[in-house]
Amino acid sequence: MSIAVAITDLADTLVDYPWGYFVSVSGEPRAHLRAVPTRFVDGALLATVGEATKANIGQRPKVTMVFPPSQPGGMSLIVDGDASVRGDDVAMTPTSAVLHRPALREG
Repeated sequence: MSIAVAITDLADTLVDYPWGYFVSVSGEPRAHLRAVPTRFVDGALLATVGEATKANIGQRPKVTMVFPPSQPGGMSLIVDGDASVRGDDVAMTPTSAVLHRPALREG
């Protein structure tokens, strides 16, 4: 089950998601994940990341952040966007967002 989140509503939605997994892609290509606290400032998600993530963004700026639910059975927040390096931080400008919960089947 997925529910689209308007970019204009993202700041309010992020209140319940103080940290997430920052997903970039290395040159291999392989997903590179880092769990990071984030802040939403002037329409961008900001996170402090390491050198490998910065290098990945320099080559492939399309990234994703996945924010896990805070409660069992809750919804994850998935945000796609374009990233750039700003000093020690990465700024991700969101292009789409969705709340997602798997449709679990018994058996």
